[in-house]
Amino acid sequence: HMNSKYLYWGSTSLIALFMMASGVLYFVAEGPAATFERLGFPDYFRIELGVAKIVGALVLLAPLPRAVKEWTYAGFSISFVSAGIAHLAVGDPIADAVPPVIALGLLLTSYAAYRQYRLGTQADRASSA
Repeated sequence: HMNSKYLYWGSTSLIALFMMASGVLYFVAEGPAATFERLGFPDYFRIELGVAKIVGALVLLAPLPRAVKEWTYAGFSISFVSAGIAHLAVGDPIADAVPPVIALGLLLTSYAAYRQYRLGTQADRASSA
């Protein structure tokens, strides 16, 4: 369990930091607004996604119920897959689709470690009770 603990906290902290920074940049930097426009998304979607990224980052780090965390992992997965598809759909270079794919890999690592460390720990406690 010790290795999965470090893998969980390391990957989860990285993905949460990435999502928090990305979400904040959606509000304070001009680049994301231009990218959303180039991708054909309305500006309100940038704001909606920025809020979702910030809230989701906090959810991944907070001690919240399993269902809330699992929905957050699902939402982030959809976001990363959609980002990659959006970049490719407008003819952006493949390199622009790589960061969401890397983020998805990191997210899946966090999720697998979550299942092993956090939920495995609960199962161990239940069987020893």
